[in-house]
This record gives sequence, C-alpha cells and structure tokens, in this order.
Amino acid sequence: MKALFIFFWTSLFFISASAQDVSILIKSADKLEAVPDEKRAFIAFKEVLKLQPTNIYSLNKCSELCSRIGQRQPDKIVRDDYCAAAKTYAGIALRLDPENAEANCVMAIALGNSSMNKSGKEKINTAKEIKKYVDKSIKNDPQNFKAWHVFGRWNYELGNLNIIERSAARLMYGSIPQGSITEAIFAFEKCNSISNGFILNYLELAKAYKKNDQDDKAIASINKMLSMPNNTEDDAAIKKEGKKLLKQWQ
Repeated sequence: MKALFIFFWTSLFFISASAQDVSILIKSADKLEAVPDEKRAFIAFKEVLKLQPTNIYSLNKCSELCSRIGQRQPDKIVRDDYCAAAKTYAGIALRLDPENAEANCVMAIALGNSSMNKSGKEKINTAKEIKKYVDKSIKNDPQNFKAWHVFGRWNYELGNLNIIERSAARLMYGSIPQGSITEAIFAFEKCNSISNGFILNYLELAKAYKKNDQDDKAIASINKMLSMPNNTEDDAAIKKEGKKLLKQWQ
C-alpha cells in the first residue's frame, strides 16, 4: 500500500511538472511568434509536441507557421516540404478533434498554399476541399477571423475566373465551385470586423474592392494597411506590394 501511495504521488508530480513545462513552452512560443521570429516559434511549438503530442493548440500553430514560413522559401523542394508538414500537423489535429475550428482553418490554409502552383482538375478539387474545411471552421467558430479571410480568398480566386476559363473548366472537369467578388468583400470585411490588425486582409480587401470598381475604398484599405504596425514576418513584403498597387491606382 505504501509503495502504491508513493507511485501515485510520484506520477502526479511528473504529470504536473510536464503540464507546467508545456505551459511555459507555449508562452515562450507565443512570444517568439509575436516578435516576430516564426522559425524559433515553430521550434518551440515542436518542443511542446515532444512533451504532449496531442496538444491541439501547438499542432495548429505548427501547421500555420509551416504555411507562412514555407511561402517565403525560394527553393521549391523546401517550400513543398513545409507545405506537406503544414497539412500533416493539421491532419493530426483534425483526427484528434474533427470539429476543432482552428484545425479546420489551418488545413484550409495549408491546402490553399499547396494549390498555388497547380492547375486544372487538381486545383479545382483542392478548391472544393478548402471550402469544406473553411465552412466547418466558420460554423464552429464564427469569430475565427483567419477562416473568414480564407473564405474571402477562396471567393476572390474563383470569382475572378473569366467566362472562358469557367466554361473551359466546366467542359473539362464538370461542375466547379462558385465564388464571387461580392462574397469575397463580405468575408474580408467580416475578418476586419473581428480583428483589425491583420495586414494581409487589408491588401486582399483592396484588390477585391478594385475588382468591384470601388476605387476609393480600395485606396483607403491600402492606406489603412500602411499605417498599421507589422505583426508577422510577411507584413513588410505585403506593405511593399500595397505601395506598388497604390502608385498604379492613384
């Protein structure tokens, strides 16, 4: 009985210590992401998963960071590796909790990145998958601003197809998902209403406004974006693109 008592309290101590370590590591990783230092944040979140492989928050973060870091890689092989990792982390999170809104969101992001250089049937099939995940994310958490952004991008890309492209796609692949610039604007505006510090969203909203002949709003969105502080490692490049568009539009 005494041995069992000692085992119980020893086990409890290690569980408590592990939970404490995980909490410290997550706080450290969050701070690194906020710096922003995404590669070191990614490493820190991977350390969490060594202690707690089923930590969904860290799985989601690893997926999201892989998507962001991967996009910036000049080498296609490295970029594809990050993309594959993003889908793997998201897939594990979804197996643990299929209804998790953030897991569905980061899977949609990972799929969106993987389809950038694809064309034809594969791209259309991926678009259908993205819609499935982003719909579930918004359904389970209507305040997930990143999911609204992905939904906006999805609508913009499909709504931007011209009649010839859309007709050709129907002839070759059958039905294709429907998207519209109006729905894209709604989704981007919804994203801003939830979180007004997402710089990429302002850029994509500006493009959608411009496509919809709302020039004043497009310019205002870019100017608003340029006045905001950088939050991610991508924001400087996003602002640079915004400045180029501003010169073209004014």
